[in-house]
Amino acid sequence: MNDLSHSEKRSLWRHAPLATILLVAVAGSYALGDWISFDTLQDNRDALLAFRDANYIGLALAFVATYVVIVAFSLPGAAVASVTGGFLFGLALGTAYNVLAASLGAFAIFWAARLGLGRALEARIETSQGTLKRLKQGLHDNEISVLFLMRLVPAVPFFVANLLPALVGVRFVNFALTTVLGIIPGAIVFTWIGVGLGEVFDRGERPDLSLLWEPQVLGPILGLCALAALPIVLKAIRGRKGI
Repeated sequence: MNDLSHSEKRSLWRHAPLATILLVAVAGSYALGDWISFDTLQDNRDALLAFRDANYIGLALAFVATYVVIVAFSLPGAAVASVTGGFLFGLALGTAYNVLAASLGAFAIFWAARLGLGRALEARIETSQGTLKRLKQGLHDNEISVLFLMRLVPAVPFFVANLLPALVGVRFVNFALTTVLGIIPGAIVFTWIGVGLGEVFDRGERPDLSLLWEPQVLGPILGLCALAALPIVLKAIRGRKGI
């Protein structure tokens, strides 16, 4: 009886990280919705730039840590944080910091889900039969391509692209590789917007994030999506032809 109780307690504790993330995400959406914004950035721009000039390393570490928390707990403001990276650190370093922070936050969500709900769900799928198991096998056969598509397709929310792979048991090394490489195109665009943010503020305007949907930006990303999907299509064609 004591062993069963101990086992149940360990099972509950494994779900604690993901439960904490979900609770903080809900609370943060209400508490921080209006705080992490371009208005806040504009109001504090001089103080941030002065601190950067006086303590670059300290601000860079604080920025990355804050961004990791935003992503890991799915708090509002990830787009603002990405643009801020370009505003404070320029295109090259801003993109590097944005990719690093977003990747670390994604890894945190992945492991929070994998160690709890993911293990239980993966075990259940393994013992199941029929469509669910075939879908999982299909995912594993095309793991890298599917993960790249989830990162590149603009319609897939970042949180979903972090959570679902953990729940279906994808390999972490593939998740990490496709996360880091897959978010680079979007990170470059957001950081680029931030590079010119000071001039936008000086004109009394707000950054135009609709740039993300311009053909010259969306086109290359969709092209990368097509390349990521190509191995899946080729495998499907070969399977039908028995090659």
